[in-house]
Amino acid sequence: MSGSRVLVAGASIAGPALAHWLRRRGAEVTVVERAPRLRPGGQAVDARGVTKEVIRRMGLESAVRAACTGTAGAHTVDADGNVVETFRAEDNAGDGFIADIEILRGDLSQVLYDDTRNGVEYFFGDQIAGLAQDADGVDVRLESGERRRFDLVVGADGLHSSLRAMAFGPRERFLRHLGLVLAFYSVPNEFGLDRWLLEYQEPESGRAAALRPIRDATRAMAMFTFPAAGFDVDYRDVEGQKRLLRAQLAGLGWLAPRILEHLDDTPDFYLDQVAQVAMERWSDGRVGLIGDAAFSSSPMSGQGTGLALVGAYLLAGELAAAEWEPAAGFARYETRMRPFVEANQEIGRLHARMRAGAEPHEEPDMAALTALVERALNGIELPEYAGVPDSARL
Repeated sequence: MSGSRVLVAGASIAGPALAHWLRRRGAEVTVVERAPRLRPGGQAVDARGVTKEVIRRMGLESAVRAACTGTAGAHTVDADGNVVETFRAEDNAGDGFIADIEILRGDLSQVLYDDTRNGVEYFFGDQIAGLAQDADGVDVRLESGERRRFDLVVGADGLHSSLRAMAFGPRERFLRHLGLVLAFYSVPNEFGLDRWLLEYQEPESGRAAALRPIRDATRAMAMFTFPAAGFDVDYRDVEGQKRLLRAQLAGLGWLAPRILEHLDDTPDFYLDQVAQVAMERWSDGRVGLIGDAAFSSSPMSGQGTGLALVGAYLLAGELAAAEWEPAAGFARYETRMRPFVEANQEIGRLHARMRAGAEPHEEPDMAALTALVERALNGIELPEYAGVPDSARL
């Protein structure tokens, strides 16, 4: 099969990144996004380890670095604002607690969209309403009523993936709640924030509040986490989420009360459970998944963006190397990606337990932990794919 017609669901990070590589490998790509436009802002995401090499191979290192937050580092503080510990962006060769490539999710999405918009067909304000696959392709019906036929369909539509639910089963089957809830939203920078993230963790309760700088110095990004054994607020019920946040953070010290004063006037509130996605397989015939839809490691891993970008590189490369035969391409993609995913998911679970205040059963094995971190950052091979088409080499 020469080339392929591929539909990608989702235009955040994994979707446009996959579109970049599919197009370079010779595919005809369509991306459908349920939101009416790109979503701005969002939490800061990082590129560490091997992910930096993927960005370099995309030819986007300069554009990504130009859009970074410019965060110099982080201070953990006590309830009175006194600095307890300091982390710098240059620590661990830029792969530490604060990565030297740190960018708002919406800004990275914009970079990827700008890179692909002229060679990829985008549909905003629409989504897949139905699909039926046979041995030769996938018939897709969009919510707008348009019908198309594709060779492959890939879901890159996030933790609560609609495509995953449609093709693989209800989301409850695959989501693993890690016992935390995360919320973030932008606020006026009335706190004098200047290139340094500030974070306060309340002793014993597991509740935490943070403020991070963004490129717009007049604004800051506020973040909260708190332990929650269950999660019964609909991820689409924004008012219910705000009530939950206020109730759970009552009495939290430091700057939390002032940050919460902006809850009703922020333009970009987000709250959700901290969760991972666990699936036995990421494909079914001609339908596959990538990014959080397939293998969310949770924000606690610090590697969700890395998994999305590395996964996009490998999926497009393996499909092209298999001459667009889905069984072979998807299988090889899974074989390469799964150990990398599992290492990062383990990091996410460890961090979530620490955040929730869980006491370790025994002293950690530091050598094993160091090895795990290295696997999570660099434990995957990036083939050159010298034998497959690449329009960038033409």
